[in-house]
Amino acid sequence: MSPRRNRPKGARREQEPERALVPEIVTAAPPGWEARAIPATGAAKRYRCPGCDQEIRPGVAHVVAWKRGEEGERRHWHAPCWERERRRMPRA
Repeated sequence: MSPRRNRPKGARREQEPERALVPEIVTAAPPGWEARAIPATGAAKRYRCPGCDQEIRPGVAHVVAWKRGEEGERRHWHAPCWERERRRMPRA
């Protein structure tokens, strides 16, 4: 006899809840861009910073930035790398 299933076969697992406790903090961004500061408590995955090509480890505060309308192209930056990049971008 096989063990009892707790959910029906083929049922989807519940999605992991959004990090509702982590506030979204809008940070400075050039025109046409969106940027959000991610506090250390909200940083749960590893990312590669496009500014310095170094790893952003879980638990490290950083910035997520993307061009408006291109949310699928979000990039995670170290805060100092984002500031340096932001200053280099043209202003409208």
